[in-house]
Amino acid sequence: MGKANRVTEVGHMALSCKGGDERTKAVYSPIGTLTSSPSLYALPLPTLPFELIEEILSRLPVKLLLQLRCSCKSWNSLISDPKFAKKHLSLSTTHNVHCITYSNKYIIIESYPLDTITATNIAQSYLPFSHSAYFLGSCDGILCLAAADDSNSIIVRLWNPSIRKDKELPLLQEPKKQKHVMRMYGFGYDPVGDNYKVVVFLRLIDSNISNFVDKYKVKVHTLGTSSWENISNFPLVFPLKKLGQFVSGTINWLASKDQSRSQCFVAALDLGSGSYQEVLLPDDGEVHAYPLVLTVLRDCLCIFSGDDVWVMKEYGNKESWTKLFTISYMQDPYRPSYDVFKAVYIFEDYLVRQVSQSFGQQKFIFYNRRNDTSRLFVSVDTPEVCIESLISPCF
Repeated sequence: MGKANRVTEVGHMALSCKGGDERTKAVYSPIGTLTSSPSLYALPLPTLPFELIEEILSRLPVKLLLQLRCSCKSWNSLISDPKFAKKHLSLSTTHNVHCITYSNKYIIIESYPLDTITATNIAQSYLPFSHSAYFLGSCDGILCLAAADDSNSIIVRLWNPSIRKDKELPLLQEPKKQKHVMRMYGFGYDPVGDNYKVVVFLRLIDSNISNFVDKYKVKVHTLGTSSWENISNFPLVFPLKKLGQFVSGTINWLASKDQSRSQCFVAALDLGSGSYQEVLLPDDGEVHAYPLVLTVLRDCLCIFSGDDVWVMKEYGNKESWTKLFTISYMQDPYRPSYDVFKAVYIFEDYLVRQVSQSFGQQKFIFYNRRNDTSRLFVSVDTPEVCIESLISPCF
């Protein structure tokens, strides 16, 4: 039994708050409930060092931790501490799949555990939103959602479904003289400033000209501030996908320098310095021959080229691209045949792939590589996979 398992097992034994009043002590039973019966006050409860209690609690699920905050003041103080939230995040391994729908000025977030075969809904959250929303990404347990209102402004909201906390960011006003606006988005953590940032790339299309014009703006919002800042050194690029991928303190978009998209590369924005760089794809002729998908695997950039999976083991080093494996063909049981797969997410043992899109609905297969099982989900929007955490967006 590993150290983490041994420590967690201790958490299912009797615990008490060190130095607290006898009446505040609680017993944590093996079935995961707190008991506070007066008959237990007389029992000789063991008192563990607070350091060990912290180690135990940092390995427990978020839902249980939120319940344990009521056990005593010292536990509430510990679990509410941002430093403890970061420690818990570093040890968290639970990933949930979040699907969103829009109804009656609310977005409904349905959450499912990624590591189970059955599609059991573990949570359903209602969040006020005046318009239909879509995911911009996730980072450290926080979902980033956005919508455009009637005045052509972008509404962005950060939401941690594990702790049910959200924050609406300042409105991002778009130019009203433009008929169309092409957007790129990104959301991630700035390790230099120890904060979270949202990036919006606006490429403007003149209302009187059919072709694109070189008008664009890159806006960045830092959580806790009251405005959006401009980034001036980001060049005009043509994204293959609107959503950027966060890795190593950077937001990365699969892009091209012209509309032909003949030569693709990764356009990267460093959240700490605001600098721009280009990350080249592997030197392999077949990489450019398939529809490409950019994602993250094991905290590394990852490219899907058809069914081939490439990973950049050292960020920014072109020579570190390595072909990991080829994904086996998976048949959609609800459709006789199809030709194109689209990878969405990949983890150590789990893969999320889109298999079809029709009538406003998308079908996704969640594939478990450990036991070679898969299950189907249907969503009106691309689902977002997010780690469970205590990190609050309310800075």
